[in-house]
Amino acid sequence: MIKELFNKMFEYKENQTYSFILPESSNNISENQFNKKDSTTVFSKIEENKKYLQIKYNMLINSDIKIREFNLTFKAKTYPAFLIYIDGMVNDESINNYVLKPLFLRNNIKMQENTKKFQNKTTKKIYYKFDVENYLHSSLIPQNTVLKENNFSKIVSYINSGFCVLFIESIKNALCIEAKGFKGRNVDKPVTESVVKGAHEGFVENIRTNTSMLRKIINTEKLIIEETEVGVLSKTKVAICYIKDLTNDDLVSECKYRINNLKLDYLISSGQLEQFIKDNAKGPFPQTISTERPDKASNYLLLGRIVVLINSSPFAIILPATLVDFLSSPEDFNLDYNYANFLRFLRFIALFCALLTPGIYIAITTYHFEIIPSELLFTIIAAREAIPFPILFEIITMEISFELIQEASIRVPSSFSTTVGIIGALILGDAAVSANIVSPILIIIVAFTGISAFAIPDNSLRFAIRMFRFMYTILGYFAGFLGIALGFFIHLLTLSSQYSFGVPFFTPYMPFDNFTKNESLYINPVWKREKRNKFLNTKKPNIEPHISMTWRKDQK
Repeated sequence: MIKELFNKMFEYKENQTYSFILPESSNNISENQFNKKDSTTVFSKIEENKKYLQIKYNMLINSDIKIREFNLTFKAKTYPAFLIYIDGMVNDESINNYVLKPLFLRNNIKMQENTKKFQNKTTKKIYYKFDVENYLHSSLIPQNTVLKENNFSKIVSYINSGFCVLFIESIKNALCIEAKGFKGRNVDKPVTESVVKGAHEGFVENIRTNTSMLRKIINTEKLIIEETEVGVLSKTKVAICYIKDLTNDDLVSECKYRINNLKLDYLISSGQLEQFIKDNAKGPFPQTISTERPDKASNYLLLGRIVVLINSSPFAIILPATLVDFLSSPEDFNLDYNYANFLRFLRFIALFCALLTPGIYIAITTYHFEIIPSELLFTIIAAREAIPFPILFEIITMEISFELIQEASIRVPSSFSTTVGIIGALILGDAAVSANIVSPILIIIVAFTGISAFAIPDNSLRFAIRMFRFMYTILGYFAGFLGIALGFFIHLLTLSSQYSFGVPFFTPYMPFDNFTKNESLYINPVWKREKRNKFLNTKKPNIEPHISMTWRKDQK
């Protein structure tokens, strides 16, 4: 009885009256039509072409699609024509000066050259035929790129890319004229990878600008840049860059296979593409290198790797990748090898400090305090005597606070980022110690851990370290050094089974195969970098001869 009462009180009753109606399932109707490839060709009647494009671009509601209609007169015959383009993606000056003006102020001398003489075999009558299409394509429009196209799917793609397209009555080919003029960011310094000694140019959001920057550095015709489109809706341009007769063909084929077999609606950034093509989709550690530096991308290209560029993204993807690559900086190859090795050694220490310092601290103060000097132990105990919280809660709270400060300093405007850092690091830290919420030595531990994380060059690896730091902290609290060692062992096993396009993550350390023929944490002097990495199986393994400084040989 009570159950029925509650059912009546809280029973959901569907409202039968609605002010609008939606179809129960629209997938069966629209998805098949949407995925169906458009194979319509250009019509001979210009009105049909205009009506088709008006429907295609929903011109009743689209405000940036422009159609310019006019008439062309050739040999006393009038041809209706129209020009279609997207406002904001074309250069108005180019259209006015190099498309419309030549069409209206045409050259009659060139018109005579495109008039062909014919004779009727039966009547022996001579007549002249004027080739309008050839006249426009070869003689009239002085633009650098003018393409003939009769397939509407390709024509629409050209329009979306910043072309203007010319349609003329009775001509079954449209003229796609390049008139790109959309605004973009100028080449500027890299934001995430700043160096002291090195180039100060960074990639931008325009894929053609990025490819030109690569060609400016790698001045060879063997640099291949293959373009493909990803995304049914966005049709994002993706460029696969490699050096012919150097990069392994299997690596190039695997990269193209993965990118060309992505079935998705849109692709916006390089970060999305990284997640789609990496070997272990659920692995938190990075498996490809992301960079916004053309000099770094060019260096990896010359070593036999592949660089993938995405339109509208200022970051390039380099593959395959190993752990050593994430501890490398573009500055390493510009410095003396002694300085570069010293910096790499510091980054290697910073990696372990950022990952294990909180866990080791909590394990020592909880289980293994006998390894601490007595004076330091008494200082730690005295500092924590007034703290009412367990040490795990204390350190987790401070780590989360540090992460929040770091995230807030990124999200706020640049003029306030320094203020947020000062408030978080000084005021909140000092207030927490004064209020006996955390101990002073814990502030030192958290600050040292954060500084160590900032010393890691790669941002993706830094994110992974920040995540696993909490895991090692919890393991150190519950099981001390034993828990940290067990977690580190499982972590190593997991990463040892991770691959990046067939290359083990810990190469050349695991498996230990031809260690001297692969790049390791130690950087050889520039005159001893004679071989490319063996794990890439490049077609040209030698970078330089055994004696590269021939001037020394000549002096002896």
